[in-house]
Amino acid sequence: MLLAPVFLPRPSAPADNHVPLPGHRAPAPGRPIAQAPARPDPAAPPVGTLSPPVAHTAVARVLREFRTAPALRVRPVAEGLLNRGYRVTTEAGTYFLKCYVDQATATRPAITAQHHASLALHRAGLPVAPPLAAQDGRTVVACGGRYFALFPWVAGVHRHGTELDQQQCGDLGALLGRLHGALAKVCAPVRQPPGRLSADPAETALLVAQLLRLARRAAPHGPFDVLAEQRLLERAELLAARRHLRPSPAAAPPTGWTHGDFHGLNLLHRGGRVVAVLDWDKLGLHPTAEEAVRSATLIFNDPVTGVLDLCRVRHYARGYRDSGAAGAREMAAAVHRVWWERLNDLWMLQWHYQRGDHRADPLFPGSAGQLAWWCQEYEQVLDAFTN
Repeated sequence: MLLAPVFLPRPSAPADNHVPLPGHRAPAPGRPIAQAPARPDPAAPPVGTLSPPVAHTAVARVLREFRTAPALRVRPVAEGLLNRGYRVTTEAGTYFLKCYVDQATATRPAITAQHHASLALHRAGLPVAPPLAAQDGRTVVACGGRYFALFPWVAGVHRHGTELDQQQCGDLGALLGRLHGALAKVCAPVRQPPGRLSADPAETALLVAQLLRLARRAAPHGPFDVLAEQRLLERAELLAARRHLRPSPAAAPPTGWTHGDFHGLNLLHRGGRVVAVLDWDKLGLHPTAEEAVRSATLIFNDPVTGVLDLCRVRHYARGYRDSGAAGAREMAAAVHRVWWERLNDLWMLQWHYQRGDHRADPLFPGSAGQLAWWCQEYEQVLDAFTN
């Protein structure tokens, strides 16, 4: 069964200690775990507004806690939704300073558990940058009401999946399979739930109607609103024609520990291979094969149309399956559940119309296009992941 959230006291704990995470408890016997697409809180402010940029004086205080040389240069890196990051250059070396922003993951217990897992993965020889210890031996430093961590800077570049050759695609799938296998060893044991609920199409239909009203009322009425109207009408039709294909709770593939956000912007490449898997904020319990499918839809997609490069997906999926992480049957179940998840997922439009957060707007055309294409080419996509 899943262990209660008791945290290891020191970052130097042996790699074979199991790492439990807060918020992940064993399911009640006989009850499926709800696993519908997350519905954003309409009243919540945009994540980026919750944490202002880190002042240079705060950076200096945090670096003193980590006993580094003084900073010569501090440069913000591309900001993620869950944190702020800075490249810090000192006379002794270069570091990545991370400020945790998202309230759901920016707690000391959650960050500490993530750090223990990433340290264990690093010691197991996987490409995961280890958090550095501060002078008190811990890897999390509090300053000004926020939490910080320091990592060695890893040189590398982000690469879109269509830049990878067939061997590299297979290697990437195999890497994710090894990560899933290693997480199963270093995190708390998992008691498999009897099932996982999928999104309710009736609830989604109501949300589509609500968003359609908001899109039509938008003023000024721009190109985004026109596209949103078109895609919402399309979504209503797609959903109505396929609502009978909702996955049953018992059809979910096995649950395990996952990275939670495995995509191109969280991967660094150098010399033809992945040298770092970044941002473990969403480490948690999910069907592992679903992460393999979901990640492929983000890595091997056309950024404009969303269409997947199925040749590369096939090599990636073979690499994942050959690692022993899942078989063809589990992958088929994962493909169907992720497809259903996307059919019911409207978070980008919820951010735009309900929260006034437009940061995901550039992703919407490709995401909506991928779903329409996937509905047309369902069998081809399924074959690429399973054969």
